[in-house]
Amino acid sequence: MASTHLSRTNTSGTSTQKGTISVWIKSSEEPSGNNQTTLASWGDANNHGALLWNGSDKIDAFDYQSGYASQLQTNAVLRDCSAWYHIVYSWDTTLSTANDRQKIYINGIEQTYSTRTNYSSGATTSWNANSYSMRVGALNSSSYFSGSMTHVHFIDGTAYAASTFGETDSTSGIWKPKTSPSVTYGNNGFFLKMENASAMGTDSSGNSNTFTVSG
Repeated sequence: MASTHLSRTNTSGTSTQKGTISVWIKSSEEPSGNNQTTLASWGDANNHGALLWNGSDKIDAFDYQSGYASQLQTNAVLRDCSAWYHIVYSWDTTLSTANDRQKIYINGIEQTYSTRTNYSSGATTSWNANSYSMRVGALNSSSYFSGSMTHVHFIDGTAYAASTFGETDSTSGIWKPKTSPSVTYGNNGFFLKMENASAMGTDSSGNSNTFTVSG
């Protein structure tokens, strides 16, 4: 349903400067004017990060701290509601080259961007802030995701490439998930397989960072 989402409160994290989100999504409807949130880290209206399939049908990752501390919006548009897309967003604000500090991959391909605001060097992000609400499928009380998700990974402390979580099938040439990727999750990291409809918030990372289901 449109308002269904998952949430948990962050504890003290491994890093507020490095991390990765990896998620497989299939929308039940083209966003077309409505933002659909995959993941968000919510402090308040002036402090939050979000990874969206936005109303322009683009993938949009931003960190708002009384103004945009960062934003990436892809040139690519996603309009096939019958397709699964693998989205990876990674960040490392300690890197010396500004354009290397955040990246978006779609089905294993690093994207080009219609909008880019880079993190400043060494910036603290909203993504792993202590006591922020980590949300899957919602931003605040709006921008709910409408569709399906699976294999939702949040990595606290390491910026990984898409190849950590997926690979090209040698026969079909189709991008497919690595079901047991070799990663270090960090304190607030989690892995939601979403394979059990009665326990959608179960964390399979080994951290026991289980989410509460709402809506």
